[in-house]
Amino acid sequence: MLIELTVLFGSTYWLRKKRGKRKQQHPSYPLAKTRTDAGANKPSLPAKQLLQQLKQAVTSSGREQLQLSIDPELPKAMAQARQRFRKNIYWSMGAISLALLSNVYPVLYPLGVVAVLYIYRVLFVKIAKDLQQGRYLTTYVVTTLMLFGMIATGNLFLAALIAFVAGLFAKFVDRVEGYSQQSLTNVFQACPAQVWVLRDGVEIQVDLQTVTTDDKVVVNSGEVIPVDGRIESGIGYIDERLLTGEGQPVEKSTGEPVFAATLLLSGRICICVERTGEATTAAKIGHVLEQTQNYKDTLITRGRQTANRLLPVTFGISALTLPLLGPVPAVAVLSAGMGSSLTFLGPMSILSYLQILSRRGILVKDGRIFEALREVDTVVFDKTGTLTLEQPTVGEIHVLGELSESLLLRYAAIAEYRQPHPIARAILKHAEAAGINLSEPDEAYYAAGFGIRVKVDGLTIRVGSKRFMQDESITLSATAQTIDEATEKTGHSLLYISTDSELAGILELQPTLRPEAQATVDYLKKRGVKLCIISGDHEEPTRHIAETLGIEQYFAGVLPEDKAELVHQLREQGGFVCFVGDGINDAIALKTAQVSVSLKGASSAATDTAQVVFMDGTIASLPSLFRLVDEFEGTMKTNVATSLIPGAVTIGGIYLLHFGIATGIGLFYLGLIAGLGNTLKPLLKHQKTGTSEETSQQ
Repeated sequence: MLIELTVLFGSTYWLRKKRGKRKQQHPSYPLAKTRTDAGANKPSLPAKQLLQQLKQAVTSSGREQLQLSIDPELPKAMAQARQRFRKNIYWSMGAISLALLSNVYPVLYPLGVVAVLYIYRVLFVKIAKDLQQGRYLTTYVVTTLMLFGMIATGNLFLAALIAFVAGLFAKFVDRVEGYSQQSLTNVFQACPAQVWVLRDGVEIQVDLQTVTTDDKVVVNSGEVIPVDGRIESGIGYIDERLLTGEGQPVEKSTGEPVFAATLLLSGRICICVERTGEATTAAKIGHVLEQTQNYKDTLITRGRQTANRLLPVTFGISALTLPLLGPVPAVAVLSAGMGSSLTFLGPMSILSYLQILSRRGILVKDGRIFEALREVDTVVFDKTGTLTLEQPTVGEIHVLGELSESLLLRYAAIAEYRQPHPIARAILKHAEAAGINLSEPDEAYYAAGFGIRVKVDGLTIRVGSKRFMQDESITLSATAQTIDEATEKTGHSLLYISTDSELAGILELQPTLRPEAQATVDYLKKRGVKLCIISGDHEEPTRHIAETLGIEQYFAGVLPEDKAELVHQLREQGGFVCFVGDGINDAIALKTAQVSVSLKGASSAATDTAQVVFMDGTIASLPSLFRLVDEFEGTMKTNVATSLIPGAVTIGGIYLLHFGIATGIGLFYLGLIAGLGNTLKPLLKHQKTGTSEETSQQ
């Protein structure tokens, strides 16, 4: 019904305007928490708890607490808004009373008309603007005709009742929408108001706002980490689902980075502060999500356009009904309001799915991807590194001397013991899998970037590159040269091992496919998407990875500056391209594609140029992203049905079953309630289904 939507929009317009002004005047503040409730910051909620929070969101106390978490000044605006809601409801109750009493005392009818017109005063402002801009057939114009038609036909009671019910409904819709907005952004802004800082060997409690760079913040088990920084001492298990979507806690120790708003599950750590407050990764991501919500305005506009396109049909049927059935059925036709509820259902659906995506570690920075992803027919993976892990795998072990294969591996592992780089981790993992016992080297000399020399069992062991061996005066045999030439074609790297002055063997290191790569590629192929790899690597390793994964098209030896041109060529060939990169030397290519996805991770998500950022730095979320966007489209189609069908039934019922205005009102609200239920259903569904379970079910 047009008149209900007008009242709903008019009732919430002023509040949204006040919110916007407040956000400009007062940036978001971190959510205040005490040490006792820090453990309550759980990003993943069971359905029962979600329902409780929704219930809390539509009560005054819960609403006030949520608003206070964003802006301490905002409750004043909320109080004014609530007063405005109450005032309109009281006026509508008075108008209802006058309408009822006018049946006994007709002299009260004009007073009831005045009360109804006052309630709909926002409508007259809107219609004046439309007429000034030359728009003569809009929702507001038709609603005005319907309003005066109801008054003229003696349906003053229904007009007042509509205002009363619509006022209550507007209050509910606004509060649920406000809850969705805040639960989306607050999850990245939950930090304690006070923290413990180590100064001169003594822990003191200070306000978080006074903490500066290089301060030492102490965090205990069960507390929310309040700053970005690196662990200076201690070990802890940290829940980073907030940023990465990863369900399992991660163990972190000295030197490793930690992020604000993540939860220390166990342990005790001392953090050297790098960023605080609005500069933290979590705060920046919160602001990004606030900007993403602006896509709601696009859906609001689209909902109005849908309703306006149907207005000539509705108006024409009403004009035809007037001479055929009379004025009351003609007014009832105007009340159908087909498509009007999309003005509210679209934005609420966006908020629901943004929240679902963010809880799965998928940061959407541009709401237009909800439309663009459905058009994607080509996915380009930037570099083989997008499909492979940083840590390689030990492949063939070439024995060139008298040492056994296991002893050669043992010496290499001891030499790389406690080294932090990926190659060292690969060797140590292979040695552990082979059951080789390791020990500390007697002494070590490390040549940065080339190799390491250690003493083991009285022998001088050298492990490193070909250049390192040459610098150490180790002679490379003809066999070693042959191996080097052969692996150059495959793209594998070699690690040389010598004992004393003799070359003892070579470890062949090969790229490790990401564990999720094959499943992701299989899903995209099943979806009918064309796949392509653009890599700066040599032809052979690129071809090998493409063949292993079943990707037919690839480009090897491409310089970073040429990747954007290749993406442009794919677009010119008619492809709708989604570019998946790791955020390194691919900014231009990301901007050239219609859809851009970055694996750069949470640490730089706020500054990443991509439209979508996978916070865990893997491609495991790519199928989920496509599935959720498809699901969003299905939700919107159902919303369209709930918006159109009640109006169509109303018009048909007027001609076939003699429906009146009251029946039309009931059908409209039935459709609107069904649409709201359909909009909120995904939140409940995805509280029960995690990303891994969702993937396994497909």
